[in-house]
Amino acid sequence: MSTVPESSEEAAKRQAEQKKLEEILDKINYSDRYTDDIFEYRHVILPKQLLKYIPENYWDQRTGALRLLEDKEWRSLGIQQSLGWEHYEVHVPEPHVLLFRRPKDYVPPTQPAPRAKEARRK
Repeated sequence: MSTVPESSEEAAKRQAEQKKLEEILDKINYSDRYTDDIFEYRHVILPKQLLKYIPENYWDQRTGALRLLEDKEWRSLGIQQSLGWEHYEVHVPEPHVLLFRRPKDYVPPTQPAPRAKEARRK
């Protein structure tokens, strides 16, 4: 199967669209953290222009709002947070506001130390 080379016009259009998306992603707003006795919370406000880039299957067809997203899904939207956060609630009137929480005093799991390569015997 051969692929048709991209024209310079198509390449320029694709690059312009990529630049526009990067500018939109730079406008993601992260709230300060706030807590109760069990969880720490934060909300993330997506620029409304980003909504058109969100895959169709991320939307709840019943409510018209975003469904609860898994870690890999919200990260694929450009949201950057440390480990442990979960998208736990949707505020239907404002689909561009995602509500996150994680256990209070969350400590990320430690990664095992890399093993030293065993010496090879000749």
